Amino acid sequence: MSGTAGHEPRTCRSCGRRIEWRKKWERNWESVAYCSDSCRARKVRPIDTALEDWLLARLDDAPRGATVDPADAATALATDGGNLGEPARSAARRLVHRGLAEMVQRGAVVDPSTAKGPVALRRPR
Repeated sequence: MSGTAGHEPRTCRSCGRRIEWRKKWERNWESVAYCSDSCRARKVRPIDTALEDWLLARLDDAPRGATVDPADAATALATDGGNLGEPARSAARRLVHRGLAEMVQRGAVVDPSTAKGPVALRRPR
């Protein structure tokens, strides 16, 4: 085990960020699925699944080693002026967690939970 106090870190089902163990979750750590009340309320909506599907389709069509920008998914699927920037980034983090993609910045693989700034996805090498 590699997490805090010997507890394995978990991944939020909604945003895809790493959830670190906290003392207040000691009794129910195995059932913790969301990192915050906001993620618990939001969950994974149909648009989130559509963003994941869009990203996977572009990765399937791209040549080996090519990257896909999650912001392109946000732009392609945005309707009525809605901003899907963070939901697209969350979709990218969930794909990384499932092992379907790697998140990169300037060609280097980065931790999706802590990456700041523009990121891209590519198929795992």
